[in-house]
Amino acid sequence: MKTEEILKTLNLIFIDVFNDKNIKIDKNSSAENINEWDSLNHIYLVVEIEERFNLKFSAQEIQNWQTVKQIIKSISNKI
Repeated sequence: MKTEEILKTLNLIFIDVFNDKNIKIDKNSSAENINEWDSLNHIYLVVEIEERFNLKFSAQEIQNWQTVKQIIKSISNKI
């Protein structure tokens, strides 16, 4: 799966989790520039990402997710 496809799927996940149809993420998106991305929503993101991509991530991997780019890298490493 290409990075662009992962990003597109992640954007759909962010739309669902944050219940915001106007959200548009890119590789540099982070909790610092997405107001809704707090610790609770981070958990919801993890659950949705694991379900949508049919993957499991370690606590260490998840803790390192500070940007969408890092999430994409984790997904790419597993598929």
